[in-house]
Amino acid sequence: MTDHAYSAAERAAIYRAIGERRDMRHFAGGTVPPELLGRLLAAAHQAPSVGLMQPWRFIRISQPALRGRIQVLVEQERVRTAQALGERSDEFMKLKVEGIEQCAEVLVAALMDNREAHIFGRRTLPEMDLASLACAIQNLWLAARAEGLGLGWVSLFDPQALASLLGMPAGAKPVAVLCLGPVEAFYAQPMLVEENWAEQRPLSDMLYENHWGECP
Repeated sequence: MTDHAYSAAERAAIYRAIGERRDMRHFAGGTVPPELLGRLLAAAHQAPSVGLMQPWRFIRISQPALRGRIQVLVEQERVRTAQALGERSDEFMKLKVEGIEQCAEVLVAALMDNREAHIFGRRTLPEMDLASLACAIQNLWLAARAEGLGLGWVSLFDPQALASLLGMPAGAKPVAVLCLGPVEAFYAQPMLVEENWAEQRPLSDMLYENHWGECP
């Protein structure tokens, strides 16, 4: 422990938010007050980014018709994904993969255009722009959980089709459709675990020491 550590209660709250964050698919309608939405987006904007490039762009979808068109794109990709899964196709189609219609807010998180101009930290790892956006989404996710709101990351869509629908410039890329809003309850475990789609692996399976595959 150092002099810079938070209090025990503050640390517990941070770890609780991390432990209880869930990728939500079931929402209870309602609204997100503008000041709260602004607070959540400000948290996202405080994320670290490589070379301070801040590659994230958030598009709030306020038009019901546009939200519906986004849902159509997601449904089209859901069917394609099911076809690609082969023998698990029917099982996949039973999963709820998005809450676009039921959630209070829909945000599209995207990478900005002209990212090639940013060299610092990206010369050998250009994907660090995506890593930076992911950090912003995680900030938003944890802040939403602390505020009692659910958030779901939807990645089932054709990026080019969604970019065209939203009038994005060449080079910009949508990465996530984010469903945000009140929920009846948070899942006790990740939904895919509860639905027996997948099992979580322990940290020990992912932790090596000194060389790949060497366990501590």
